[in-house]
Amino acid sequence: MRVRVLGCSGAIAQGCRTTSFLLDDDVLIDAGTGVGDLTLDEMACVNHVLLTHSHLDHVASLPLMLDAVAARRLASGAEPLQVHALPGTISALKAHIFNNLIWPDFSIIPSADTPLMRCVPIAVGQVLQVGGKAIEVLPAVHTVPAVGYAAATASGHWVFSGDTERNPAFWQRINQLPVALLIIETAFSDREKELARRSLHLAPGTLAEELDQIDPAPPHPRYPIYITHTKPAETGLIMEEIRRFDETPNREANLRHDIRWLSAGMTFEL
Repeated sequence: MRVRVLGCSGAIAQGCRTTSFLLDDDVLIDAGTGVGDLTLDEMACVNHVLLTHSHLDHVASLPLMLDAVAARRLASGAEPLQVHALPGTISALKAHIFNNLIWPDFSIIPSADTPLMRCVPIAVGQVLQVGGKAIEVLPAVHTVPAVGYAAATASGHWVFSGDTERNPAFWQRINQLPVALLIIETAFSDREKELARRSLHLAPGTLAEELDQIDPAPPHPRYPIYITHTKPAETGLIMEEIRRFDETPNREANLRHDIRWLSAGMTFEL
């Protein structure tokens, strides 16, 4: 499986795109502003969108992408675009975006029987079979209903935390999986740790506590950990704070991690 990072920033700025990952050619994980860098042909190949939650930085491009490829999908007789999300996320999309005020309701265009988009409810623990890929829905802890995802690959699981704060159920599950790499959010620096706590995001201090929950015993390898969702104005400080905590001796777990910064344009072959 190929994973292309379309966007992984916590906000927009020049060169910064918000969260979206393209799995092979046909599955999107989230639909942030990074989707806008796809060509029309690439957008038209997407048949499934898996949303982590309803916040704008993760869904902003979904209505615009549907509009961009509507004529092409209708002309080709393509099946409706499948939008997989928690029931609460689907309700938010219908109430606040696809409501014929902010954007047309593509779930009934051109008709309710043959729409451009069909919403598919999901649940934590479910394993989705989409585009020939098995993708498990993982728990997340956020201000709105939210999930993460783990996609099975030949090299192990590609794991994405989604937006989350402290999340013991997440670690309990991924410690049971053969993880190839982990992408985890750290939206704020420690100087903004109170804001991170209130908005249910991670800061380096809480990230350190979360990473201590990784089972270090065999057969768990020391897999790479990529940091995503950093605020552009704080990215340098966040990564420096992460480097400092990971180099501090005598931590409870006494374990160094392979921590890296994620950037748009990266591609992983798994």
